[in-house]
Amino acid sequence: MKFFINSSFNEQNSGIEHAQLKRAKLFRDHKETFKLVFRDWNPRLHYYLNSVGISDSETLNMFDYFQKAESVTDRILQAKDLDFGLQNLTYIKDDNLPLYLVFQGESLLARVRYFLEDSNERVSMTELFDGFGNLYRVNHYDFRGFLSLSQWYTPDNKVGTEIWYDYSGKPVLEAFNRYNGQGEFLQAGWRLTAATSPAIYSFSTLDELTQHFFNLINTDYWSEIEPNIFVLDRTHLGDWSLLSLEQPAYTALHLHNSHAGDAQNPMHSVLNNFYEYSLSNANQYDAIISATEKQSHDVAERFAPTCKLFTIPVGMVDKEILNSPHVPISERSMNILMTCRIAPEKRIDHVIRAIGLAQATVPNLTLDVYGYVDHRDDDEALKAINAAISEFNLQNKVKLHDYVDNVTALQKDAQVYALTSVMEGFNLSLLEALSNGMVGVTYDVNYGPNELIIDGENGFIIPFDDIQGLANKFITLFNDPALLQTMSEHSYKLSERYSEENVWKAWQDLIEDAKHKDLSFTHKVTKGLGNQLLS
Repeated sequence: MKFFINSSFNEQNSGIEHAQLKRAKLFRDHKETFKLVFRDWNPRLHYYLNSVGISDSETLNMFDYFQKAESVTDRILQAKDLDFGLQNLTYIKDDNLPLYLVFQGESLLARVRYFLEDSNERVSMTELFDGFGNLYRVNHYDFRGFLSLSQWYTPDNKVGTEIWYDYSGKPVLEAFNRYNGQGEFLQAGWRLTAATSPAIYSFSTLDELTQHFFNLINTDYWSEIEPNIFVLDRTHLGDWSLLSLEQPAYTALHLHNSHAGDAQNPMHSVLNNFYEYSLSNANQYDAIISATEKQSHDVAERFAPTCKLFTIPVGMVDKEILNSPHVPISERSMNILMTCRIAPEKRIDHVIRAIGLAQATVPNLTLDVYGYVDHRDDDEALKAINAAISEFNLQNKVKLHDYVDNVTALQKDAQVYALTSVMEGFNLSLLEALSNGMVGVTYDVNYGPNELIIDGENGFIIPFDDIQGLANKFITLFNDPALLQTMSEHSYKLSERYSEENVWKAWQDLIEDAKHKDLSFTHKVTKGLGNQLLS
């Protein structure tokens, strides 16, 4: 089995999740079994994954696994279906919030909240109150219609104990939160009731529980023919756990971003904190995957790892896109497009300032940005954007839009895609834009943009942080429709480098390498232990 490990999946996702979706389609198309493995509890997980074409059989969540809820019958559970153990209840629907107030006489028993993902008013949460009006427990429901988690509150209104249930309502997993010696209220441990035996396991940390989960699924899907492959897409949730498996498996660290804290100084900069532990223990992995040849080279030069290095693009261009009709520049809007998180590291304000510098020569130039807002650091990104707009009076030329799932129509209408990030790991959005005939203009940033764009052919690569240089290329392009058309055709052609066939060949190399992994399964002692044998 191929396991692709991540934290969660939501309505709005990062590039890692989008890369996993593309990989899932690739493996499915080539009839290669896989599972997207998620560690974090998420009551909407299956709803979101199903909506983008990922089936329950392709999904494996740690909490689902322990709750025996990997694939369950969907049922619609509404407020009046809940049993509060009392009669003569009154349900009052709130006019402004998605909830019902439940009363017995004049006493408030509960607030029942419901999901907004569909119109069925499925119960998402119940907040339960005692006779004095104190909140004592919150029950959380899975979107599929069953009680999943209860949180018991302490007298000082903190979550003291959390209990997860299986589909039948039996408690299977608990987390405990307590004050430590310094007066800090922290998670103190976990307790798991085994599904197939009377064993009860205790874990000090979530990482230890995760390691136990990895060991279990490695055993569940064990094959004497070839090993399970674990690809760690988000390092922080499995970098320690994955390196301590009880039985053999092929483990691969996937670098989705720059390994260096300063991407422009990849050989000497402090490490990206997300990869520090993993790269410090790189030789314990079987493979390291990078999305670009340049990063693979830099990792080899800097760390000299003994494990195999594979370059596998995280993006690929569907056959339908490669074979679709080309949209001429003359039929597109005179517009710059960005589809990305509105976050400090994306530096959208640099593009706005470049447009401001170019507007004297290209007065009709506009920018549209699509993406969800990252509110970190007191809205640093939005403040920088608004400052740049005000400085150059671009209120009518720069538009920020909400996140959208399908950007193909946008990419077929705009002419130029701009990118000014501090660092990247590949940049799927840029590849998608180029494959739809857009011309790219990017800073010379590691990793991805300076490989996706071939300077002077399908776009321009600008020296890092050179806003004036960015403006100059905008002027060059938008004053020369013939050049734009030529580069647009090159964008279409050069996107063939990332065809499904080429990317699949890269994955096949890794899968073939995994087949040479030594498989020596160590069986546990099962005789002579009597009642002491619990698992």
